[in-house]
Amino acid sequence: MTYIDLNCDLGEGIGNDAAIIPFISSANIACGFHAGDEDTMRRTVDLAMQYDVAVGAHPGFNDKANFGRTNQQLEGNELFDLVTQQVYALQHICREQGAKLRHVKPHGALYNMAAASRDMSVIIAAAIKEVDAELRLFGLSGSFLISEARAAGLGTASEVFADRTYLEDGSLTPRSMPGAVIKSEELALEQALQMVTTGKVYAITGELVPILAETVCLHGDGEHAAAFAKRINQSFIQHQLIIRYP
Repeated sequence: MTYIDLNCDLGEGIGNDAAIIPFISSANIACGFHAGDEDTMRRTVDLAMQYDVAVGAHPGFNDKANFGRTNQQLEGNELFDLVTQQVYALQHICREQGAKLRHVKPHGALYNMAAASRDMSVIIAAAIKEVDAELRLFGLSGSFLISEARAAGLGTASEVFADRTYLEDGSLTPRSMPGAVIKSEELALEQALQMVTTGKVYAITGELVPILAETVCLHGDGEHAAAFAKRINQSFIQHQLIIRYP
């Protein structure tokens, strides 16, 4: 029997959170820096509680103008504070509403930079541990986010993406390159199933590369995000995959 988590980045002002959340098992909630505010955080936590969905913090660079997708160079203490401030903010709201904060998943440029940087990942792991050593870190499968979180003693979940293509080293194809995003729902669904059931994914070069899939990310900002969330949920169930928090 295979278990798999379905996660989605929510609370980002897209407007479809309520339509997506019935089909996922964990929610990464924007903490106000790249998107969202205290009100959206509270409403999204409430939604997650209604559907028994695990709550996670989704900290990003303080850059709403670019949705947190522009690289920033921060000093170590600045990066540490960037993460702790956002995670503490959501943790406080969770406690007020009777929810439990379960994990942290960095957002956008912060996620991608840290995945390729041991130094950044060490700082992010230390920041998460400062808030709560029981928090789990969601990070790109095979990246420094996973290895350095484990080295810090944190639980982890290796994340894969249904709608993103991969390079032959197992990293994501940069969005600046052609073919970085899979537009076809059928192909995205096929790739997600392949990663979960076989532990492998085809790189854009055609090479079959190993990958550990413990949680699958569904992007909530696509035009048909809610419909795809329902499709992948139903497809996983049909393939006898148990959807639950890792």
